[in-house]
Amino acid sequence: MKRILALALATTALAGAAAADDLRDRAAQTFKPLPSTVPAVADNPASPAKIDLGKALFFDPRLSASGVFSCYSCHNLTTGGDDNMETSVGHGWQKGPRNAPTVLNAVLNEAQFWDGRADDLKAQAKGPVQAGVEMANTPDNVVATLKSMPAYNDWFAAAFPDEVDPVSFDNMAKAIEVFEATLITPAPFDAWLNGDDAALSDQAKAGLTLFLDKGCSACHSGVNIGGHGYYPFGLVEKPGAEILPVGDKGRFAVTATADDEYVFRAAPLRNIALTAPYFHSGKVWDLKIAVQIMAESQLGEAITDTEADQLVAFLDSLTGTMPAVTLPVLPAETAATPRPTTNVLP
Repeated sequence: MKRILALALATTALAGAAAADDLRDRAAQTFKPLPSTVPAVADNPASPAKIDLGKALFFDPRLSASGVFSCYSCHNLTTGGDDNMETSVGHGWQKGPRNAPTVLNAVLNEAQFWDGRADDLKAQAKGPVQAGVEMANTPDNVVATLKSMPAYNDWFAAAFPDEVDPVSFDNMAKAIEVFEATLITPAPFDAWLNGDDAALSDQAKAGLTLFLDKGCSACHSGVNIGGHGYYPFGLVEKPGAEILPVGDKGRFAVTATADDEYVFRAAPLRNIALTAPYFHSGKVWDLKIAVQIMAESQLGEAITDTEADQLVAFLDSLTGTMPAVTLPVLPAETAATPRPTTNVLP
């Protein structure tokens, strides 16, 4: 009797292992684990000096005209790499038009911003600095500010040693890019993809199966579980105006092509459990509700309550471990540093 029971248990274990391997094989055709090293960025080799400079600039509010807002203001590394607001508050306490995406793992995205208007993090870093509703500054004023502080001159020289005049707006963006490329968050899902069966709960595995079977992975795939490709929000059924504001036509503003109306880049789903509220409009605060809305609007399915819970359990497995980030000590202003202004630009 004991031998029969042992054989039955062994058979069950083998069947379970085979099922886990089958699911992992399916997942491996759609997803990839995070790289084990910091990803390189095109035409911008990293160095410790450049990363340290980028970190200082990321946290420095003096890149804004008011001296109040930094990259960190909208991309808080302690709360999921975003600001957990419907839309961000910027210069003169103006509200921006869209929800701030997370900066975590953003280097893995095909393009930046919800409409993909920036090809990479270098281009993205320049946008908010100059946007009137964000940091409201100018390249010339940024350079004058940085050059007014001796330590920044030394740091730029160390980061860009082959340049005669290294303190530039372009180099500011390059330094921020290489720092942001270090913000990679390995998650339980990566461990599971790499062979650790215990890294995912049974509910998360059920959610992953649904994610694949229902077609969620058609848009949310690859290493960042999204972040590439452009799709209509409301592929099957458009959500109401409270979720999809009629005035924001998405990628249409970039391409001026009618087919791109209400088209947005597929959101990367790593750390999604930390980054409420959801969607470009920031109108939905509950991840389960967001999942249900996506099922209806993109897939044309009304998923069950149990299925929604399973999908959320899978999404929870994408919450990763933040790299240790030590706050930089920033240089002090000098008499030559441009004074802050709180005037709201027209």
